[in-house]
Amino acid sequence: MAMQFEVVLKSFLDHLRIEKGLSPNSITAYDRDLRKFALFINSESLEYSSLTEEDISRYEASLKGLDLSSASINRAISALKSFYLYLGIEYEIANPMQAVERRKLTRKLPKALTVSEITSLIDATKRLDNPISLRDFALLELLYGTGARVSEVIGINLNDIASSTDDQSAVSTVKLRGKGSKERIVPIGSYAMKALSEYLTRTRPALAEKSKQKNANAALFLNSRGTRLSRVSAWQIVSDAADATGLRGKISPHVFRHSYATHLLDGGADIRVVQELLGHASVTTTQIYTLVTIDKVREAYANAHPRAR
Repeated sequence: MAMQFEVVLKSFLDHLRIEKGLSPNSITAYDRDLRKFALFINSESLEYSSLTEEDISRYEASLKGLDLSSASINRAISALKSFYLYLGIEYEIANPMQAVERRKLTRKLPKALTVSEITSLIDATKRLDNPISLRDFALLELLYGTGARVSEVIGINLNDIASSTDDQSAVSTVKLRGKGSKERIVPIGSYAMKALSEYLTRTRPALAEKSKQKNANAALFLNSRGTRLSRVSAWQIVSDAADATGLRGKISPHVFRHSYATHLLDGGADIRVVQELLGHASVTTTQIYTLVTIDKVREAYANAHPRAR
């Protein structure tokens, strides 16, 4: 049974990668959740090809017993639904997931930093005695200046940056590659462009000379070996800045992205524009940021109006 499961699991993951075009991170998440399921059916001596709805209910109960969040349980069940839908089509295996409902999640507001906190984070990376800090400074400026995910920023190549002149003013843009290999073009502000210019002039050439890999120099952000900066290293740069400014408890991988969206909406940007800038397929995803803004309005009203309370 174990070998059979491994075979169909590999087939499913290949399907996600080749036919669905999912990112490596998404495929890894599916693999992790389905291997958790494999441990359960092995421990219960069950056959994956002949499970019942009762078996799935016990699996969900086992996930709850692990003290997982509703989001984690939802993701695991969603992965299993996709898996059995695929098995039904490819192998004609009965689907035990048809009657399984997703757990209702409490909608959580994304955390956003204030403008002053963002400024402190960015400024914490700049050190006069360390040229590498110019790279870190440019990285954080670009994260906040574009609302890009960390994975998108490290995936930027030199030729993804473009500048043009429109009505006597310079307009700079960057091409970002998001989830599902979808591309979008977003503007770059003057602060980020100035930081990038410094990095490209004073730091990147020396890093590029250290590379022994062909075409490695295409990457915008390079590590100390002259190759593309990894997501782990980029996140470490953010974490170090958080430590330096006492913001460790407020930091998440999407902190710049959340702050970017919230500050745009606070400044009066149209939600459809913010949707395009973030690369959301649906405006519903973007609307959660309006809840953050509405929350601030309610708080201001409660504190300022004489008859609010």
